[in-house]
Amino acid sequence: MIKRAYLDWNATTPPHPEVLAAMAAAAADGWGNPASLHADGRAARRYVEDARKAVAQLLGADPRDVILTGSGTEANNLALASLAAAAKAGSTLVTSVLEHPSVLATARRVAALHALKLELLPIESSGIISTEALHKLSKEQTIGGICVQAVNHETGVLQPLERVLEIAREANCRVLCDTVQAVGRLPDLWLEADYRVVAAHKIRGPKGIGALVTRPGAPMARVLEGGAQERGLRPGTQDGMLAAGFSVAATRAIDGSNRYARLSVLRDRLEAGLRDTTQGLVIVGETSSRAPHVSSVLVPRWASPELVAALDLEGVSVSGGSACSAGTVSLSPVITAIVGEEQARGAVRFSLGEETTEAEIDFAISAFERVISRV
Repeated sequence: MIKRAYLDWNATTPPHPEVLAAMAAAAADGWGNPASLHADGRAARRYVEDARKAVAQLLGADPRDVILTGSGTEANNLALASLAAAAKAGSTLVTSVLEHPSVLATARRVAALHALKLELLPIESSGIISTEALHKLSKEQTIGGICVQAVNHETGVLQPLERVLEIAREANCRVLCDTVQAVGRLPDLWLEADYRVVAAHKIRGPKGIGALVTRPGAPMARVLEGGAQERGLRPGTQDGMLAAGFSVAATRAIDGSNRYARLSVLRDRLEAGLRDTTQGLVIVGETSSRAPHVSSVLVPRWASPELVAALDLEGVSVSGGSACSAGTVSLSPVITAIVGEEQARGAVRFSLGEETTEAEIDFAISAFERVISRV
């Protein structure tokens, strides 16, 4: 009998058994400093380079263009610092409120630091950025760079990458595509982006390691000082054990989109069940192209934190939005931009994963019905 249903895979994924086994093996012989020249250092170095090769294969890149970082957030920071440093002063850095906080907050900081204009694109009711506005902007201003996610972390809505990349080519500017929630889950529509980001714990790997993958020739600027690791762009001693887990996770993720494709049926079953229990329930981006495993719902007469807590007591793990914004009292800027403040108050995100079962979905629907009936 099911006692809990974990439906928060966008926050983090449970480490895969093969990942844990690889990390345990690396703990025994890969604990050395990868920068050391002796045998213990070389053993650790092999794990680091294997991870670099695995990520390169996953993202269709050369291993020399893979920079290992401590997280997806760090990789986004490094990419934006590089993008802004290479942009012409007075040019425009373009992004939107749909982006993850590690992109949006960093964009504001680097724009001010490098004397760039910051332009936030309008959001359409479908949950995507306005490419019409982006195209118009590209004809009126010098674009220093564009930041666009592959898939929204809260709604699962796919962003119009193909059109964005086309506009970027016409404007002769570079693109950062935050692919943290897309890699290993969706087809690789982002390969032409200049900067792409991976977080190991989103693909069944360990926390504490990620990667920035660049196209050849993409300018780079370091954020930290202190060492020659990662070509001096990301100084700090790498962890062979984390790298071993990342390597296995990245290799598994190569065919991950096939495992995730089946989840659209379970997501639709979940949404139908939730809608049956709640009059007035809204599914954000329902008519848009969405990732198969994410459903963001708006529940009338409920506040998001209260509903998340109530479902937790019933044995269902969900979230009220981005895990990196959890604990704040402010409304989700993503959901607010799409539907407005009033509806955004009751936003809850369900995110499924490759091991989610039909029984878990039915368990979650029953739990939701019990909670909602208390109003």
